[in-house]
Amino acid sequence: MTPATRPDEALFLTSEECAGLATPAEYVAAVREGYRQRGNGAPAAPRTTLTNDDPPGMLTGYTAILPETGAMGGYTYAAGFGDHDAHFMLPLFDADSGAPLALLDGASLNPFKTGAAGAVGVDALAREDATTLAVIGSGAQARGQVRAAATVREFETVNVYSPTHEHRESFAATMNERLDPAVAAVASSAAAVEDADVVITATDSSEPVFDGDLLEAGAHVTAMGQYNPAKRELDTTTIQRATYVPDLRERVLQDAGSFIHAELGEVVAGETPGRESEAEITVFDSGGTGIETVAAAHLLYETAREKDLGTPIEFAPASRALTGE
Repeated sequence: MTPATRPDEALFLTSEECAGLATPAEYVAAVREGYRQRGNGAPAAPRTTLTNDDPPGMLTGYTAILPETGAMGGYTYAAGFGDHDAHFMLPLFDADSGAPLALLDGASLNPFKTGAAGAVGVDALAREDATTLAVIGSGAQARGQVRAAATVREFETVNVYSPTHEHRESFAATMNERLDPAVAAVASSAAAVEDADVVITATDSSEPVFDGDLLEAGAHVTAMGQYNPAKRELDTTTIQRATYVPDLRERVLQDAGSFIHAELGEVVAGETPGRESEAEITVFDSGGTGIETVAAAHLLYETAREKDLGTPIEFAPASRALTGE
């Protein structure tokens, strides 16, 4: 057991220590539980972003409290600025005492916790008999989405499209080594989306990445690139045809302003129905919240303690630090 047990100590976990601590299925289970708590009233706030012109960059943060998990916290990350990179810090607090539990370098867990949120959306909204998956995008987030989605449905075929030929071919080769279903690179988004039961978009595109008229009746779409008013992975046709479920209602009103059916947590908790027919098209808009962040961080924190990982660091309580005693 790690020595980080004193009230004024927390556990620092590096990105390398976080990597490999949990499987995609374990991430999905933790994040599903987080959204169930949100559906029953757990507090969560959408992201806030401050932008800087010179040097160009942004500072972003979002938070959530998961009372039944016993944890609260969120991400703060900087992207751009002078080194043209991104850095993720993830503070985790005890939800009962308020004491700090951990500080995580959150870079390596990002695709896994975001992928888990997407998979919870697939599990809550896609048809049970879905066997064909389309993914548009070939980066780390796309890989996280596909690996997590494969834990909640028995896909037989995965078709990936990315504008860069080498990227989609590399994605297919890598995923074929990790997944049971056959993964193939295709030459267009249309080829990926046609006949797909589940469509995942994981891009940074400012324009729609496929034609909503191509969606089959009964398809489900998880979009994770609509996290900014200037981003629009899905076209108007897709939204008009679909039952639209975001991660946080407040985030969508702030970022997207589309047709909202319910929050994902309300569907997971059974408070609101999700899919109500086999022919219904559904959309999960996953822009990133503190819900999956806190759920994933607590999972890694608990596992790290069991494995005696991490470095204890001290945080002075305000009652002592403010008085200098």
